[in-house]
This record gives sequence, structure tokens and C-alpha cells, in this order.
Amino acid sequence: MDLPVPFQIVALVVLVLVLVADLLIIVKRPHIPSPKESTLWVLFYVGLALVFAGILWAVADVEHAGQFVAGWLTEYSLSIDNLFVFVLIMSQFSVPRRYQQKVLMVGIIIALVLRGLFILAGAAIIEQFSWVFYIFGAFLIYTAIRQAFPGGDHDEDVKKETFLVRIVRRTVDISDEYDGPKVRTVVNGKRMFTPMIIVFVAIGMTDLLFALDSIPAIFGITQDPFLVFTANLFALMGLRQLYFLLGDLLDRLKYLHYGIAFILAFIGVKLILHAMHENELFFINGGEHIEWAPEISTWVSLGVIIVAMLVATIASLIAARRDAAAGDPDAAAAAVAEEQGTPVTVEQPPAPDAPDGRR
Repeated sequence: MDLPVPFQIVALVVLVLVLVADLLIIVKRPHIPSPKESTLWVLFYVGLALVFAGILWAVADVEHAGQFVAGWLTEYSLSIDNLFVFVLIMSQFSVPRRYQQKVLMVGIIIALVLRGLFILAGAAIIEQFSWVFYIFGAFLIYTAIRQAFPGGDHDEDVKKETFLVRIVRRTVDISDEYDGPKVRTVVNGKRMFTPMIIVFVAIGMTDLLFALDSIPAIFGITQDPFLVFTANLFALMGLRQLYFLLGDLLDRLKYLHYGIAFILAFIGVKLILHAMHENELFFINGGEHIEWAPEISTWVSLGVIIVAMLVATIASLIAARRDAAAGDPDAAAAAVAEEQGTPVTVEQPPAPDAPDGRR
């Protein structure tokens, strides 16, 4: 069954109001969130997503609820990979930590607008050309291989933004320094933008590049544009809090990219099987549907996504603990001392000579 249009309109209005309220809180009180605050916000958005799934179950059916949860978890897990690049962008542009919440929030809003347009375009293409699932599936499998066996690191993703930054710098006048969280400032009597505008564009466009992977993936779970957009919305709403909550933990998730690659490959195969089942291409099976091609259910997809992320996360944490246990204690002490601003070691006075001449 289709979701009632009035329900879709009301749901989108409410979710947008929640997003706006979140942004207003950041604008009025820029600060560095504590781990407790970040945890509470993450739990709030996770709980809100589950409540929304329950409402979908009541308004429509369990299949719609399952598709939303599977799509949301897919987007949420893939979005975690964004955080690595966000950290690098913040570092590259030396964004003051207390204003990073605003940067993330505005960048996410930019990404939502761009993703919304991308989702509408994707839905229209799928409606007219079912064979596009072959392309989506092959692209996701290719992306999974690149994710599992990267040729570089996340620094390369940041370097890709330099071309965009150069264009922005040529187009508008940008000051050399930040003026608090302001986007516009006055320098020597001249109105100009602050570097914050570049960071906003970099965050938003970087997230859009990631959407080229994630949106085809969620179309492999549901073709309902409303569910696709709301799943993206909930994933991005929780992304800002995850950025501050995970912090240094991101570096410990060394196997996360394998979990993400497995999810992308699985959904890629699912899309190709779906395209085969609905086949209309004349040069494949004479343009007839391939009946033996199985349709993978929403619940199987949901189970695979959850298991893949759990295995990748647990394996990463076990490896991080093992590496820490096998590491050099002096190096670990030096790292802690540097973080705390204290001496690495305290010199001990020489031991007095023993009566027998031994020390």
C-alpha cells in the first residue's frame, strides 16, 4: 500500500521543524558538546527514528517500517565513513572547535537539499527505466571493491576539494581569518566572506559525493522516494552528534571500511538480481523476465546490514585493544603526557651506595 499523502506532508514538516530547532540551538549557543550531551542527542535521534518506524507500521504496514529501518541503518553506517573526511576538512581549514557544530549543521542542510534533488531525479529515472538497476548494482560493487581495497586514504578525498575551494576564492572575496561563527565580516571597511563559507561548501559537497554511493544503495532497499529521503534525513540528523561522540574512536575503527564494503557489495548484488527479475533489456534473456533470479527480502537485507556493522565494529575494537596492549608503554605514556601537558617521566634521584659497594 502507498503511504497517505497528508501523512507524508505532515511528517516532512515536523522533521524539518526539528532540524530547524536543532540549528537554532547551535546558533544561539555555540559550544563544544560534552560526551554526555552528544550521547543524549544521539540516543534522541535514534529513538526518534525508531518511533517514526513504529508510526509507519501503524499508518501503513510492517514492510514500510522494515524498509525505513533498513534504509536508515544503511545510510547511518555509510555516513560514519563521512566523519573521517569531516575531521580532515575541519583540520585543514582550522575551524575553531566551538563552531564546528554550526559548520556541520549547515553543511548537512546543504547536503539534504542536494540529496533531495538527487533522490527525485533517481526516482524519476527508475520509474521510466528499470534497467538502471543494472548500472546501480555494478556501480555499488565497484565502489565496494574500492572501499575494501583503497588505493589511497581519506586525505585524497580532502585534496579533491581544493579545486572547488579555488573556484570559490576566485568568485568571492574571502578574509584570511575567521570572525567567530560569522559568514560575513568587515575588513578595512570592506564587506567580505569569512573562510566559513568555504568550509560550508566543502562539507556539503563532500557529503553529496558520498551520496553517489549511498543513495543507489538505499534504492536497493526501497524505491519509495519518501522513505529514501526520510532515511537520509534521520541519518544526517544524527551525524553531527556522532562526530563529537566518536572523536578519536574513529581512528580505532580500522575494519569499518570492510563492513561498509560488504554492505555495498550485498546491495549491489541485490540490485542486479532485482534488475534480472524485472528484466526488459532485449539482449538479456530475449527481453523476458528472469524468473529464477531471487528477490532478496527487506528483512534479510536488514539482518545483513546489522551483522556486517556489528562484526566490523567489534573486530575493530578488539584489534585496537590488542594493538594497545602490544604497544610500547613509554610511547603510550608520552602520548598521554602530551595530551595532558605534563612531563613524560619524573627523574628519580640516584640510589645511595649500598654498604657493600653495590647500587
